[in-house]
Amino acid sequence: MVELKTETSIDAMHAAGQVVARALTAAQKAARVGVTLLELDEVAREVLREAGATSPFLGYRPSFAPTPFPAVICASVNDAIVHGIPTDYRLRDGDLLSVDCGAELDGWASDSAISFVVGHPRPADLRLVETAERALAAGIAAAVVGNRIGDIAHAVGRVCRTAGYGIPQGFGGHGVGRRMHEDPEVPNEGRPGRGLPLRAGMVLAIEPMLIASGKDGYHEAPDGWTLRTDDGSRAAHAEHTVAVTEEGPRILTAR
Repeated sequence: MVELKTETSIDAMHAAGQVVARALTAAQKAARVGVTLLELDEVAREVLREAGATSPFLGYRPSFAPTPFPAVICASVNDAIVHGIPTDYRLRDGDLLSVDCGAELDGWASDSAISFVVGHPRPADLRLVETAERALAAGIAAAVVGNRIGDIAHAVGRVCRTAGYGIPQGFGGHGVGRRMHEDPEVPNEGRPGRGLPLRAGMVLAIEPMLIASGKDGYHEAPDGWTLRTDDGSRAAHAEHTVAVTEEGPRILTAR
């Protein structure tokens, strides 16, 4: 069931979203060569603590997971698409890092992700990240009253495919509210004019995931969480929590 949020609820989700935005900004600023992924997780934890927020990631255990998630961020490096567990891996020059973070504040959740290169970037990685951001912007632009979920999916998928990138099937965005994951699902590829109609008060996490090689294959790593590209090519992930309003899309996790 899809819950429509009031303006007051959306404002509360915006407050949670700004905590997420600060955590991602702090993690990106701290992500230098030699820094560990666990250190980045601690940076994000401190932002949440200072805001009086909690993490919907920490201890989260969906049906597919062998163990509860042990961190407040997902840190996915190079060929890791999403759900990377922070470890003592030390970042290297040229690593492509995706950081996903959520926050719960006063009973409401928000969720966002960024991708960036540590140190000296490869031009191909910059194009991949830029395309992920463009796909996200296209999906957000389609999140208007009167459109359908398929319009968002089509907008995201068209940007990704036109640029020649792959899309991991079966993973995409979702509703957000009292819980981090709510109905409806928001695919990263689809047909326009299809699916659930968009109504004012819907709040959605829109999150393109791109594979550099143009192939869609991925697999689950031995940790039971991390998704990696089958061919070892790099991946990027971008995400915002967005409210559908009568005035247009409102980005609750804007940085």
